[in-house]
Amino acid sequence: MASRFSVSFRRLCVGTAILALSVGAAVADQPAAPAPASPPATVVAPDVTVPLDQLMASGPLPDIVQGSASAPVTIIEYASMTCSHCAAFHDSTWPELKSKYIDSGKAKFILREFPLDPLATAAFMLARCAGPEKRNLLIDQLFTQQKTWAFVDKPIAPLLAMVKTVGFTQADFEKCLRDPDLYEQVSQSREHAAEAFNIDSTPTFFINGHKLTGELTIVDFDKAIEPH
Repeated sequence: MASRFSVSFRRLCVGTAILALSVGAAVADQPAAPAPASPPATVVAPDVTVPLDQLMASGPLPDIVQGSASAPVTIIEYASMTCSHCAAFHDSTWPELKSKYIDSGKAKFILREFPLDPLATAAFMLARCAGPEKRNLLIDQLFTQQKTWAFVDKPIAPLLAMVKTVGFTQADFEKCLRDPDLYEQVSQSREHAAEAFNIDSTPTFFINGHKLTGELTIVDFDKAIEPH
């Protein structure tokens, strides 16, 4: 199994030019892929509810919970770092959602990795390598500055500059992006969600098990959370 994942990892390196970094070697950057398609509007799936114990079962990566662990409402987001609708949600809705529900103790929030392309996989790997205390901070920065690295011809330099702000060295950056175990875990996170919960687009949310997809507004969250 290890050799198969090593081969997959090398292919990822060649395909994105981010994981192809090697000390002392010049590697040409490749153009970043266009933003993956995602539902532009909220799509409510009234018949799709997943039992919360199934959603909260241990997955390929440990959850990093924002908010009180005892909060009565659990919000799970499956996102891709290169998804423009995910970035728009984190820019326009997330600050108010956090203030109104997460910081107040009414809900807890979990963002899970669902990368739609190799570049998103690399970004999620970097966020995990930042450590539990800085992972969400880096994810917020990656979404806020998405246009500077996700849709440019040469993403390596802006990504490196960004992770340096949370304490990475270039050696840390290169080591993280060559970690086959972490690559496998991030990839399996998407595979598990797709198979177990039928997720096929980002952002996809579960609010106490109730599924909604698309770029949700705070009003959408109000409607979903108030019954609880």
